[in-house]
Amino acid sequence: MSLETSANRPLPAKEKSQMVERRSVDYHPSLWADYLAEYSSASNSMDDGRGQQAEQEIQKLKDEVKRMLCANADKPSLKLDTIDQIQRLGIAYHFTSEIDHELKQLNETYFLSNNGDHDNDDLYAVALLFRLLRQHGYRISCDIFNKYKDTSGNFSEKHASDARGLLSLYEASHLSVHGEDALDQALSFSLKHLQSIDEEQLSPPLAAQVRHALKQTIHRGVPRLEARQYISMYEAEPLHNKVLLSLAKLDFNHLQKQHQKELFDLARWWMGLDFKTKLPFARDRLVEGYFWILGVHFEPELALVRRMMTKVIVMTSVLDDIYDVYGTYEELEHLTQAVQRWDIDCMAQLPEYMQVYYKALTDVYIEIGETLACTGRSYALDYAKKAMIRQARFYFAEAKWLHQQHKPTMDEYMSIALVSSGYPLLAITSFVGMQDIVTKDDLDWLFNNPKILRASTVICRLMDDLATHKFEQGREHADSAVQCYMKQYGVTEQEAENDLRKQVDDAWKDLNEECLHPTAVAMPLLMGILNLTRVMDVMYKDGGDHYTNPHIMLKDYIRSVLMDPVQ
Repeated sequence: MSLETSANRPLPAKEKSQMVERRSVDYHPSLWADYLAEYSSASNSMDDGRGQQAEQEIQKLKDEVKRMLCANADKPSLKLDTIDQIQRLGIAYHFTSEIDHELKQLNETYFLSNNGDHDNDDLYAVALLFRLLRQHGYRISCDIFNKYKDTSGNFSEKHASDARGLLSLYEASHLSVHGEDALDQALSFSLKHLQSIDEEQLSPPLAAQVRHALKQTIHRGVPRLEARQYISMYEAEPLHNKVLLSLAKLDFNHLQKQHQKELFDLARWWMGLDFKTKLPFARDRLVEGYFWILGVHFEPELALVRRMMTKVIVMTSVLDDIYDVYGTYEELEHLTQAVQRWDIDCMAQLPEYMQVYYKALTDVYIEIGETLACTGRSYALDYAKKAMIRQARFYFAEAKWLHQQHKPTMDEYMSIALVSSGYPLLAITSFVGMQDIVTKDDLDWLFNNPKILRASTVICRLMDDLATHKFEQGREHADSAVQCYMKQYGVTEQEAENDLRKQVDDAWKDLNEECLHPTAVAMPLLMGILNLTRVMDVMYKDGGDHYTNPHIMLKDYIRSVLMDPVQ
């Protein structure tokens, strides 16, 4: 896309802001200033002695769990439960090869050797087997559920009172791809009966799991947040495995300490920029940004990619506020040109507040470049910069629509809005940061907008618009997907919202399909895109923009994952 500009003269370096008519939004201030100040004290640092002791205990428990995974070869249902619990407790990253081996054997036992025939009539176990294998990329046929249907082809009502089986079926149905009518039926059937079930007839732990699943499914949940919440639910199970629970608690708290240290290090950088004073119109969301990225990559060895992505996401958030809230059209023209040129000499033509931002932005990418150079991957910096350059260009396209009062069609809107969602930028930054397993071919593949990335950005953009369009129409703002869809197709607002939610569900099916073997790139890279999408499902759930308004719900999630240790 080419840029059209109407002014070539440079703006003065300094301006009197009160003489310029600007839009404004009264964003909620940061919730975490006191926490970051408190954590900076030495008393809150984990001493090496305690850290080493925790690591030793974790290692002992890991060895026990590995023995458990290798045992019970003649009890596949028990093995399935163990794998599911390990994954949901957030400790599966310790046992990647062991879990892969066990699932491969289960797939061979049930499907390759027996052609999918097995005599297990337990709906819970069969749905769990399906979900676990699908989660790991196996193309398991949904015909496995035909035995639970009646002669008319519907799921038999005799399963309506099997709460545990219904819950397992409900979770499995979210792994569906296009054309799987049986899983669409499974979702409707299980949802209907779970919503109408009498919780007093269930054990408290099962009732809690049903309530949670109806709010947030496993497949679409943020792994770290789901692990924190499942630890409490699992502990309430009378027959929980004490080794698994102990490992989950110790590991969660130990890793939380690392995440806290990373956050504080980022906070020193962020506070050093002093955007709160110099760019007071922008959202101050460092902690929320780190939480967002922690939802994508939480593993201890991925500290570098977390640092890289957090800096990019908070800088993009401020850039969004410059384009969307504060900058005049003439200023935005000059900023866009400066970002396209990516030359520090361009600062002279920017107003003072943009100079502050532009310097900070280029410094972030200088740091990324230095990091990449240390590993001999300097070529990857070009992909990271091109993604940010494109981000600014597409932000400007939306600003231009507003300036010209242009009303785009739905197709025209989506061609710009999918990129301006920021998810292509974050996905590319994720790949750039995953240094050990990413090749230049992987980066080329991602930069060409593959199906999984498009599905992720569709989910991101539409969930964002569904959550924010009413607020944004209350101020001067370009049309969202809801308005564009209403105008193009002549439907009501409610009809437009329903149709767009259906598009979100369809995009999830595309994403699920792309995570099945054979995959285009290594599975850990696809998991990064999947996890980005999961964060969106949490951040913009229930019609709220919880990133912009963290004081409503997100603050509790952040505290549970980043600040409050498991007791």
